[in-house]
Amino acid sequence: MIRIRHADESPHEASEVNVTPFIDVMLVLLVIFMVTAPLTTVNVPVDLPSSSEKPTPRPEDPVFLTIKADHTLALGEDSLETSGLGPAMERATKGNHDERIFLRADKTVDYGTLMGVMNRLRSAGYLKVALVNLQGQEEGGETASSPAALPGGTP
Repeated sequence: MIRIRHADESPHEASEVNVTPFIDVMLVLLVIFMVTAPLTTVNVPVDLPSSSEKPTPRPEDPVFLTIKADHTLALGEDSLETSGLGPAMERATKGNHDERIFLRADKTVDYGTLMGVMNRLRSAGYLKVALVNLQGQEEGGETASSPAALPGGTP
């Protein structure tokens, strides 16, 4: 007797890739990275006095906020109380919260004081802050100061 074979009777090999082990390995790696990422922070004291980046152009009438060495504030040339920062910024910017604020700080001002002033600016509604630094200066040299933009806005 002659038997006719049909295509569906022949044994088939599995041609699909089993991705379950791959997904399991990726999830294990994700957990490992999530656990180790906080441990990779750097605890090194840093002195950041100058930059060699090209300065960004200044606006015609910039608003400069200065933190002096004694931790007092000055808006432009006028001294300012920390508690009156919000209303003084409103007057200086004419209520324009999108205007870039150029923040200058003495080299001896600690990071906590600088962040405190930046938090007060943020709570007053000013999110575009540029830090002013010395451009292309070795320690003890003389150059002009210029702003360095922060990630919160464009220069």
